[in-house]
Amino acid sequence: MAESSSLKKKVVMVGVDTSNESFYSLEWTMENLLAPTGSGKDSPYKLILVHVKIPPLSVLRFSGPGISDSLNLVEADLKKTATNITNKAKELCEEKSISDYEVEILEGDARTTLCEAVEKHHVDILVMGAHAYGTLKRTFLGSVSDYCAHHAHCSVLIVKKPKSKH
Repeated sequence: MAESSSLKKKVVMVGVDTSNESFYSLEWTMENLLAPTGSGKDSPYKLILVHVKIPPLSVLRFSGPGISDSLNLVEADLKKTATNITNKAKELCEEKSISDYEVEILEGDARTTLCEAVEKHHVDILVMGAHAYGTLKRTFLGSVSDYCAHHAHCSVLIVKKPKSKH
C-alpha cells in the first residue's frame, strides 16, 4: 500500500483565462515542470486545467422584461468563451505531447472557486499568471493570484510574463 502511494502523481493545477499571462503560465509549466521528464507522458505530475467563468447574473445587473432572453445570450457567450479557452489549452497540451491532463470549467468568483478546486483535487501546486496590475487597478479589481497565494492550501506559483525589450 505504501508503495502505491509513493507512485502517486503530484497534481499541478493551472488557472487559464482569456489573458496572455495565463497561457504563458501554462506554457511555462509545461516546459519547466512537465517537459524535463521527456515526452510529458512519464511526468511525475498530473495536470489539471481550470477555467472559472463568471456567473451570467454578475454581468446583468438589472431586471425587468426580457431579462431571461438577455440571460440566455450572456450564458451562451460565456460558455463559448470558456470552450474557446479550454480548447486552446488542450491544443497546447497536445502540441507538447502531454496526455495526463483534465480540463474543468467552473463558475463563480475566480478567487474562491480556484481555492475550492485546489481542495477538491488535492492539488500540490497551483500555477497562475500575473496580470501585473498597478496598485489602483489591483485595489478595485482585486488580485486573484494574491488571494490564492494567501488562501489556497497548497504551494502557489505565480508566473510573470517577461516584459518585451522594445
